[in-house]
Formats: sequence, C-alpha cells, structure tokens
Amino acid sequence: MIEAIIRKGAYFDSVKLMLVTQQVKSMPGIIEAGVVMGTDLNKDILARVNLLSETARACSPADLIIAINAEDQNAFDAVIAKLDGFLNASTSSGDSVAYKPKTLVGAITAQPTSNLVIISTPGNFAKVEARKALNAGLHVMLFSDNMPLADEKELKELAQSKNLLVMGPDCGTSIINGAALCFANQVRRGNIGIVGASGTGMQEISTLIHKQGAGISHAIGTGGRDLVAEIGGITMLQGIQALNEDESTEIIVLVSKPPAVEVVDKILSYLQKNVSKPVVINFLGGKPAESHPGRLEYVATLEEAALKAVQLAKKTTLSPLMTADEIDSLVFGLKSKIGSNGKYLRGLFCGGTLNYEAIIALEEPLGGVYSNSPLDKKLKLQDPYKLTGNACIDLGDDVFTQGRAHPMIDPTLRSQMLAEQINQDDVGVILFDVVLGYGAHDAPANDVVDILKRHADKLANKVLVASICGTDEDPQNYEQTKAALENAGVIIAPSNRCAALIAGKLLA
Repeated sequence: MIEAIIRKGAYFDSVKLMLVTQQVKSMPGIIEAGVVMGTDLNKDILARVNLLSETARACSPADLIIAINAEDQNAFDAVIAKLDGFLNASTSSGDSVAYKPKTLVGAITAQPTSNLVIISTPGNFAKVEARKALNAGLHVMLFSDNMPLADEKELKELAQSKNLLVMGPDCGTSIINGAALCFANQVRRGNIGIVGASGTGMQEISTLIHKQGAGISHAIGTGGRDLVAEIGGITMLQGIQALNEDESTEIIVLVSKPPAVEVVDKILSYLQKNVSKPVVINFLGGKPAESHPGRLEYVATLEEAALKAVQLAKKTTLSPLMTADEIDSLVFGLKSKIGSNGKYLRGLFCGGTLNYEAIIALEEPLGGVYSNSPLDKKLKLQDPYKLTGNACIDLGDDVFTQGRAHPMIDPTLRSQMLAEQINQDDVGVILFDVVLGYGAHDAPANDVVDILKRHADKLANKVLVASICGTDEDPQNYEQTKAALENAGVIIAPSNRCAALIAGKLLA
C-alpha cells in the first residue's frame, strides 16, 4: 500500500529529513519511503520511485510530504506513530552545551578569540552575514551558494581591503592549520599547501598526498567562481600570497577547472614576480603554459598534481599509481564480462571536479561524453535525469541540490540513478566516486552495496569501477569501505584518473 500525508507549512531542513527518511525505511514492513519538503526536485524524486500521489503533487515547497510504501496497514501505522519522535529528535551531538548563539554578534561575544566564521545560510541572507563578519575582522568561509556574482565581488573586494579572506561562496572544502572545514579529509600535517577553486579537487589531491606519506600545511578554498573574469582570482591570489609567506609551506599546489584566460595571465604573472616557492598548477582541461621545472610545474590531472607535489617535497621520483600496462592488463581480464549489448558508459559522481576529470580522461577512448557539465556545450544533456550515450553526471550540481542535501551527505538520489543504470541493457560500464571525510555520509558504501544486492541479477554483464577519495584516518574507515565495495564486485582504482581510464578502455 502507498500512502502520502501532507503537513502544510511544516518546515524541516534537508539533512534532518534525510535522517528521518532513513529511520522510516529501516522500520519493519516498509518497502520505500520519502520524507521531504514539497519542492519540484523532491516531487520528481518521489515520482521516480512511484511515491508521488496527486495530493503530494499539488503541495507547495513549504509543505512536508510523508510518502510511504508499506507492506500493510500495520507497518504504515507504526511509522506514523513514531514519525513525530523522529522529526523532533535532536540531531545535535552537543546537547550538553549550555549556550548556542543565535546571531553572529552573540557568537563573537561568546568566543572573542575566533578569527574565522563559516556561513551556511540561503544565498540571499549570506551576503549580509558575511559583511557583518568582515566588518568584525573575521575571515569568512561561505558554504552558501546561489549568490549573485556582483555580491561575491563586492564581498571579496571588501575582504581584500581589510587583509581578510572570503573563501566562497559555494566553498565546500578547506583545511586551516590542520582543521578540516566542511567537506574535508583527515590528512597528516606537512609542507604542501593548496589553493583551489574546486572542493573535491582539493580533497583528491590532499588524500593522494597523504597516501604517499606527505602532508598538508593548509588548503584554502576559493569558491568555484573565483577564477571567472568578473572576480579575477581575488581569493586565489590572496591564498597564494598567504602560502608564500607561511613558514610551514614549502610547496604550493593550485587546482581549478579552466580559469578565464585573463585570470590565468594574472596568476602566472603574480607567480613569476612574487612567489619564490615551487608551484604545481593543475587547471583541469585548460591549455598548459610552459613549465619551468622546479619552479612552475603544469600537470594535467589531480593525481599528477599530488605526485608532483610529493616529489618536490621529498626530492624523490614517483611513478603513476597505475602504469598504462597495469591498466591494460586489468582491462583485458574484465572486458569479456561485458555483454554484447553493453556499449555505453555511465558515470555518477558526487564530486563535480571528479566528474570533470573523468570526462577529460574518457575523451580519448570514447570520444565525446554527455554531461550536465560537459567539455563541449554541444554535449550538454537536455535533461540530466535522462542519460544518453556515454554520459557522466555531476550530482552535486545546483539542479540536484535545491531543497535537498548534497549527495555526499544524502546518497539517495545517486542510489536511485545507480539502480536505473544497472537496469539499462545497453549500459556496460558504470563509473562512480565515493567521497569520505568530515561532512560526508557516515557509511557511503552501504547504499551502493544495498543497490547491488537488490539488482544482482542485472550485474552479470556489467562492470562497475570506482575510486575512493579518502584516507585511513577519515571517520568512515577507508579499508572497510574499500572491502565492502570490492566484496560487492566493484573494481576499486587508486585514483579518480585511474578509475576513468579503466572504465573508458573497457569500452574502447
């Protein structure tokens, strides 16, 4: 039986509702469930699992939808009996804290030695709070997104005039003095500093550096739009200056999707005139400038950026994590598994930069790859829910996250799309990422393994390839995550680049 209850004007945030949905789905006799706000995106997701009633379809974004597919009335009634308890339970790990400030002024008063604030409010409120923080002498990390470009520029220019940083908006990752902020991994301290306009790009580089026995001094996020012409790389240039002056940093790594040409020129000019330390530059998919060995080193991939930084830091030579021969040997042993109808690859990514790097790696073996963020605008998917040909999707894109948590927090949407692709007869290879670390889901492999078990009969002619962005010190336990996926039949590559190359060559 499928039933839906609507609670008018009952607002709960997306993370709370994700947890409630998981609790409901774990109850006896529940086949499927969704407890969500009535946004268009959430209605689409309910429709995809046959939970969208006409009543739910008509509700507003301010209404709470409780949609349940239960085996019988008793199972449904049991959920309703416990629902308010789930919704009203505290999600805080600090119930013993006596005072929780409700305003920035209150927080500063309670903790006057702080010099950085993290802001995660809707974009239309974020500017006001960021300005307050800057005027109070605080650096700002803006997790908030959907901020107008003009507001971003105004805030960054204000910060620059006060010798402060605005990291963001839409900045999901930073590591400052060893403290992981928002989505970041637990990595050892070291002498390599990173400035990045890419959250998962910085995560991939920092975790690969950790795995090579080196460490991070600081990782400064800039927000994804810092290197567009209108902003001009304000935060990246400030970050470079800070790392150049920082005694604990000996090597600097820059990472971003391709910046505006004039911004690249500005950054290179600044590096050549003002920076004395070796710099590794990874502008994914951008046209590389001339490298100056030991001074400015251009690299093409996140893996290369990490290995080059470690080489410079340790004054040693490192080989790729997988050689071409090793990849070819693995592919040779797997190709025979793919059925004759399995001619397409589908990539499902939580990390936007990991998705972008994968598309670049897939260009040579597969040609053009469709995406919601393609290399070629002609290959942009008209509907990101409907994949065609060889396609890779960034599930962290705004189109998927308005009104719901990022897929690194809530894997529900990725799990649904994984099930759909497994059931497509013309799909031979599925490629995906698993991101560990602070802020991410506490067991990101579990949903994947559950989907693979449910659809085991459809996996005989498919190969699944993944990489895990994480370390042995992350809270999710890297080795357990890897073992769970491998036991479920997933091929685990040592980096996102390697995973994409393996996946692409399987269908070449």
